[in-house]
This record gives sequence, structure tokens and C-alpha cells, in this order.
Amino acid sequence: MLFNSYIYILFFLPTVFVVYFLLNRRKLIVAGKIWLVAASVFFYAYWTPQYSLIIILSLLANYGFGTVLQSASVDDSTRKRALAFGVAANLAALGWFKYADFFVENVNALLGGVIPQPHVVLPLAISFFTFQQVAYLVDCHRGAARERRFLDYSLFVTFFPQLIAGPIVHHSEMMPQFRTLRSKFFNWDNVGAGLNLFMIGLFKKVVIADRLAPWAAYGFDNPAELNLLASWTASLAYTFQIYFDFSGYTDMALGSALMLNIKLPQNFNSPYKALSIRDFWSRWHMTLSRFLRDYLYIPLGGNRRGLSNTCRNLFITFLLGGIWHGAGWTFAVWGALHGLATIIHRLWTRTGLRLPRYAAWALTFLFVNVAWVFFRAQTFADAVRLLKGMVGLHGVVLPKFMQAKFLAEMGVTFFKPLYGFHMRDLVTPMLCACLLACVAGRNSMEITGRFTPSYYRLAATLALALAGLIYVGSPSEFIYFQF
Repeated sequence: MLFNSYIYILFFLPTVFVVYFLLNRRKLIVAGKIWLVAASVFFYAYWTPQYSLIIILSLLANYGFGTVLQSASVDDSTRKRALAFGVAANLAALGWFKYADFFVENVNALLGGVIPQPHVVLPLAISFFTFQQVAYLVDCHRGAARERRFLDYSLFVTFFPQLIAGPIVHHSEMMPQFRTLRSKFFNWDNVGAGLNLFMIGLFKKVVIADRLAPWAAYGFDNPAELNLLASWTASLAYTFQIYFDFSGYTDMALGSALMLNIKLPQNFNSPYKALSIRDFWSRWHMTLSRFLRDYLYIPLGGNRRGLSNTCRNLFITFLLGGIWHGAGWTFAVWGALHGLATIIHRLWTRTGLRLPRYAAWALTFLFVNVAWVFFRAQTFADAVRLLKGMVGLHGVVLPKFMQAKFLAEMGVTFFKPLYGFHMRDLVTPMLCACLLACVAGRNSMEITGRFTPSYYRLAATLALALAGLIYVGSPSEFIYFQF
């Protein structure tokens, strides 16, 4: 079920909300939890019912592993074996569903074989609920998480606002909220702030991201046909599309949870304001960055064993983070680029030199934009074609106001239409507006943090809701659903 659909906005969320608080008001606390778990499983099964068995089996298996890891009667060696087996089982399941076809395809290409591909369909959200449960097992082994009740564990994993595409949450930051008495009662402030946040996210998705999607899709589907200006338009359209798409999803997730008195962790903090690649990753998909740091980078050794090992660990972390996003070499290249950029940044900081603030921002944004080309392109060759267009190798076309005789003599043309879309004249102002919103405006969490109920807020929320509902019409999937 999509957040940006009428059935979610007008039926599912209101029904879950009303029944949950009615049950709690009658002091049927366990029934309220059962209701949330049942609603969350329905939310997941609504998309592809047959894959609900996978998440149920995953729940049962990981709850069992967690029980062993928490048992006082189990010795350390058995506990370590249980952790290793549990993590391996999770990664094996993720590897089969996500990478089986990719692996067979590359073996055939390398060895000239004809091994038939299994054509495994990727279950929705498997990347997210797998990472969440791996973190839980590791935390159980460290003594940082304890959960004896299967119902509570099921609620932790399946809670529908964060189930499909995160944020990736820890047991310790979720379950205490469900257990506090005040979370059981209707809270007007949380409902108002959550609804406002949800509508901001809906606006981001259906009014901004989905309007940018055709321009990005046309460019990435036809990279060899794009001149300089068109190539940059396509790359920037995707740069802003993925931001407003994923941050919009996260806003709707956090808003839905907040209406139920649950505060999910922040996942975005104006990443396009970043002044370095390290700063970018402290702002973009923050819960994934936290997971990779705590459960991959630090276990590899982090920065504890000298500069060369630190650089190696950074590269491995980002490379695997890229591969986690998808079964394709373009994702591996994207991850490798971010790993190399992070290493270069670390080496640069050791020199004691500092770039001017605006130069640091421009360099960071330019790199992130270029790296997104590999993330979005269907093949490595397509990414290279688009990058060639971005440096003018497919022809240079500039706006008419830049027309000059010496440029014309060099073969530059002016005021040529970018694409065949009837709204092409809106591309430039829309991209400029997106850039301004990303680098100069307050983000949704800052707006929510200052939220106070008022007629002005009510009017703003209603305006966002009206705009969002008008464009919901035929809802589109979120970009991160495919990961």
C-alpha cells in the first residue's frame, strides 16, 4: 500500500488511528498492539499477499535467534555461534532474493555459461526489515536489546510507518515508546504536528518529485541524444526527484507514526546544504548511515588502526552500502565513488587546509549530482553517455540570453528546446525553485519542531492536503521501494 494513495490517506490510516485509540481508551492495551501488528501485516500484504509469508518467517526466525542470545543459560561460545548463524541466515535470504539473478548473469558473462536465471522477484521492504533485524541480533548479543514478548517484537519489526523504506530503527528507541502510558492516549499536539508533517511529505512526493520524474526519465532513457543543457537538466531533475521523493516518504512515515504518539528517528537534515561528503552522509538517509557505521565500519576496525586501514574500511563500507541499494554494477560504482570521495576528504582534512564555504558547498553538490548519474542509469554505458553530454561532447546548447558571436563560431547553438514535453519551459524555473528550497529553506523537521496549533497552521496544512490530494490521482511508487 502506498502512502500517496487514497486508500491509505482516506481509509487505512484513519481506521488504524481510530481503532487503536479506542482500544487503548478501554484499557485493552494488548488488543491495541495486536491491532497495530495486524494492520501492519495487512499494509504489507496489500501490495503482494504471497510475500507476507516471508516477513512472517523472518519474524519467527529472528525472534528465535534473539531469544537464544538473551538467554542467561547459554554460554558465550553458543551465543557467538547463534549470532553468526542468525546474521548469516538474514544475509543469505537477502542475497538470494536480491542478488541471485545478478550473480548468475555475471557468472554467465564471465565464463560464457548458459546457467538459467532463477528470476527471483524481490519482496517489498526486504532490505529494510533485514537490516533492522540484523541490528537487533547484534544489539541482543551486546546486551543493548532485550525482548521476551513475540507480540512486542512483531510490532517493532512490522510497524507500518517504517516497514517499507525505513527509517531503520533500533529496538531501544522504539519499544519504550509503545510501553509508556502517555503514548496510549490521544494527543492533539501530536496529531496536528504529524498531520502537518504528513502533508508536507505528500506535497514533496506528488507535486514536486512526480513532476520532475518525466524529465529525469526522458534524459536517462535517451542519454546519447542529450546536449550539454539537456544533460544537466536530466541529472539535476533526478538529483531533486530522489531527494523530494525519499524525504517525502520519510516525512509521511514520521507523520503517520507521530499521530500514533510514536517518534521515529530523523532521516534527513537538509543534505544538499552539506559542505563536505562526510557532512552529506551525516544528513542523507541518516539511519542507514548510522547502521553502516555501527554494524559495518566500526566492526571492520573503524579508524583505530592507522590511516591506511581507516581508508580501506571507509571504502568497503561505502562499496557495500552501494551494493545494498541494488543488484547492479552502477550501484557498486556509486558506492565506490562515495567511498573514494570520503577518503579524499579525510586526507584533505589532515592537511589543515579549508575551502571557502561556498566553494565547499558547490564542490560537494556537484559531486553528489554526478554520482547520482550512476545511481539512476540503467547501465554503466548509459551513465557514461550522460556524463559525456554533461561536458558538451554531444553538442552545446545554451539559453538565448547567453548568445554571443564567438560562441556561435565555436558551434554553440541557442534557445533550442530541451525535450519534447509541452511543459519544457517550466524545467529551469522548477529546478531553480528546488535548489532554493533545498539550500535556503527550513526542512520539514525544523518546521515540525516549531509546530504550534494555530489557524495559520491549519490553513497551511489544508492547502498542502488539497494540493496533494489533487495530484494523488494515479499514485506512483517511491524510488526506494525498489531497494
